[in-house]
Amino acid sequence: MPVNAPIQPEYRGYTVWDSPTRWFHWINALAVLGLLVTGLVILTAGQLGLSSEGKITLKETHALFGYVLALNLLWRFIWAFFGNRYARWKAILPGGRGYGAALRAYAASFLTGEPEQYVGHNPLARIGVTMLLFLLLVQTVTGLVLAGADLYWPPFGGLVADWVAAPGVDPGTLVPGTKDLIDVTAYQAMRDLRGPIVETHEIVFYLIAVGVALHLIAVVVTEIHEGGSIVSAMFTGRKILTKKPPDEV
Repeated sequence: MPVNAPIQPEYRGYTVWDSPTRWFHWINALAVLGLLVTGLVILTAGQLGLSSEGKITLKETHALFGYVLALNLLWRFIWAFFGNRYARWKAILPGGRGYGAALRAYAASFLTGEPEQYVGHNPLARIGVTMLLFLLLVQTVTGLVLAGADLYWPPFGGLVADWVAAPGVDPGTLVPGTKDLIDVTAYQAMRDLRGPIVETHEIVFYLIAVGVALHLIAVVVTEIHEGGSIVSAMFTGRKILTKKPPDEV
């Protein structure tokens, strides 16, 4: 070999994302996409000229995507106690012993153009993932409340129906959009309580949209500068690295 020949990187494969984690990721991506699209149409329903019936149908579709998100998120939170090393809370949440030093080391290596390669989430990514999970949790909780307030759907729809039904009316007969079977005073009180929840839901909607965009940018930037087949790993469960990862088992 010539003396000045460049040193070829040594590629090594690592098992990282187990199948439940990969399924969560892609189901979550589809659910969030569906929620963002239907949510945007709901927010612009007035400009689009949607009828009351059309808006209710749209809200029902939006809520169905929300149920998928809620069940998927619940599953991920449970799996974070039982999954492999890289799927657990310790590898997701920022903090813990040595985290500060690891974050500084990763940031310094990234600025040099030779970033450290991690099997799981790098220290900076753990902050982003945690923020996204928190926003999705807030959106899920507020969304479930609104599904009850607007559609009388579970888990809170029964309570709302009992609250707003007019005297002598079976709460189970209430359907979205009907006003002749409700107690006007109780319904207005419910709407007043609903107001701040709607505002929170809308604000978090935009924050999630920004978070998704930043997540995609971060994946592309990390893939280019760090390597490690980040995108393909979410399909195959394996990363191909050229450096010894700090979080190697």
